Amino acid sequence: MTIWRGPQPLILASQSRARQMLLSGAGISFDAVPADIDERSVQKNSGLSAPGEIAGLLAREKALFVSGQNPGRHVIGADQTLALGNRLFSKPAGRAQAGEQLRLLAGQTHELHSAVAVARDGKILFSEVSVARMTMRPLSGEEIRTYLDAAGDAVTTSVGAYQLEGLGVHLFERIDGDHFTILGLPLLPLLAFLRGQGLLGV
Repeated sequence: MTIWRGPQPLILASQSRARQMLLSGAGISFDAVPADIDERSVQKNSGLSAPGEIAGLLAREKALFVSGQNPGRHVIGADQTLALGNRLFSKPAGRAQAGEQLRLLAGQTHELHSAVAVARDGKILFSEVSVARMTMRPLSGEEIRTYLDAAGDAVTTSVGAYQLEGLGVHLFERIDGDHFTILGLPLLPLLAFLRGQGLLGV
């Protein structure tokens, strides 16, 4: 049973299984429609350098792009950036780059900036950025190799080469932040907005 009260299903402008899982778990019916935008070009042309601002911009652009193709529908856009100090990370291109990212992050505290935006008819109705601070434990070269072997191709599907809901949990000694933020969707503020719009039954 869904608690969604909108006249049409919500749209999630994302292929992320974690984000889809979060919405499904919250009892919200939705259609997944990936946003076909060049994220790196959008980021470069914006001139922004702050991780939270970049995540917010990309979330809004994804929501607006899909909203423009789906009149009258509420569209959620989301994005997440990982920063170690002033250095931004992208999804690793392969095992070698994943290993390098883990070597840089090991023993350090990095930040995940997760952004969400809601658009309808080409207009942003809501946006939010939240932060989680992740402290990775020191890792030996052997531990990194063992992790990469066990995680396989999954290391290339998320920034930082880990998925906390899976084997990535073994890499950490401390986490400060919201579980939903870590998975890439600030769910509580999103639900509060949707509830305020009369779109949720609970």
